[in-house]
Amino acid sequence: MMDWLKLAEVLNALRVIPRIMLATYTLVWYQVIAWFMTLSDPSMAQAGLVSVVTGAGAAWFGLYIGGKK
Repeated sequence: MMDWLKLAEVLNALRVIPRIMLATYTLVWYQVIAWFMTLSDPSMAQAGLVSVVTGAGAAWFGLYIGGKK
């Protein structure tokens, strides 16, 4: 039981889960941008999707930076 607590403390100290989530978001954002740039005539809905994904990333990054250590 004690080993699990030590592992949890190390993962918390290194902020592993938020870093994995931020890296995953970065990959998704990159794929959305690459998809959008391949469109010949993007619609407003498609541009809105890019805007929402980018805004979500800005919010997530703000929470990540503003969170306590």
